[in-house]
Amino acid sequence: MIKKLLVIAIIISAPLLLNAQPVPPSGGHGLNGNQTPTGGGAPIDGGLSILLLLGAAYGSKKVYKLKKQED
Repeated sequence: MIKKLLVIAIIISAPLLLNAQPVPPSGGHGLNGNQTPTGGGAPIDGGLSILLLLGAAYGSKKVYKLKKQED
């Protein structure tokens, strides 16, 4: 019962706590015309593929341990 209430409280409060930063104004940084492209320039490909590989390895390790434990 307590776990269920805790999960419900987290689901209700998550949108209040996990807000993104607001979009910057379209005028750029200042009056001198220093403007950045929309979306930024940070690549996510390398880190994302590493995280996916590590997640797959961790999941396969858990499945292997579970099957080994059943035998």
